[in-house]
Amino acid sequence: MFGLGIAVAHVVSLPLNLTTMDASLFNLFLLIHIAGGTLGLLAGTYIMIAKKGDRMHKRVGKIFSISMLGAGICSLVLATMHRNDFLFVVGIFTIYMAGTGWRYLYLRNIAKGQKPFPVDWLLMGFMLLGNIGFVAMGILSVLDKEYFGAIIFIFAWRGIGFVVQDYKAYRGHITVKNYWLVFHLQRMTGAYIASLTAFAVVNAPNRLSFLPWLLPAAIFVPLIVRWTRKYRMKAVNQ
Repeated sequence: MFGLGIAVAHVVSLPLNLTTMDASLFNLFLLIHIAGGTLGLLAGTYIMIAKKGDRMHKRVGKIFSISMLGAGICSLVLATMHRNDFLFVVGIFTIYMAGTGWRYLYLRNIAKGQKPFPVDWLLMGFMLLGNIGFVAMGILSVLDKEYFGAIIFIFAWRGIGFVVQDYKAYRGHITVKNYWLVFHLQRMTGAYIASLTAFAVVNAPNRLSFLPWLLPAAIFVPLIVRWTRKYRMKAVNQ
C-alpha cells in the first residue's frame, strides 16, 4: 500500500505556482487523501470478503465510509487548488456513493412515511450538479479528441441513474421491501469500485490508457447485479 501513496503523490504533484503557505496546505490535504484512500481500500477489501452484517462488518464499514468521505473531500480540494480532472471525477463519485450508501441505513421506513433528511437531498443535488459537470467535461474532452471524454460520459450516465433512483425513493416510490439494504449494498460497492479505480489509474502503465478506468467496474458490477437480484428476491418472499 506504500506504493499507492507514492503513485498518488506522483500523479497529484505539487503545483509550482503555489505560495509556501498554499503548498503546505496542498501537501496536508494530499497526505490526508492518501491515508484515507489507503485505509478505505483496505477496509473495503475486508468487507468484500468477510461475513456481512455482523458487528465487525459494521465497525469496519464505518471506517470505510469515513475514510472514503475524507479521501473524496480532499480530492475536490486538491483538484480545485490544481486542476486535475481525474481527482475531480473520482472525488465526486466517492463522496456521493459512500455518503448515500451510509445514509440509506437510516432511511429504512420511507415506505411508511419517513422523510429524508436535508443531508440526503443535499447529496442528491451534489451528484446532480456533478453530472452536469461531467457532461460538460466529457464534451470538451471529445472535442479535444481525448479518450477520457468517453469514460466521463459513462460516469455521467451512471450518476444520473443513481440520482433518479434517489428521487423516486425519497418521494416514496418504493418497489423493493428492503430497498435500503439493496441501495446500501450498491452504493458501498460503488464507493469501493471508486477506490479500486483510483488505485488502478495511478499505478497502471500509461500504455493501458482507459483500461484501469473500466476494469474495476467490469469486475464488480456483475456482482452488484447478482447481489441485488438475490436480496430483491428475498424481500419479495418475506
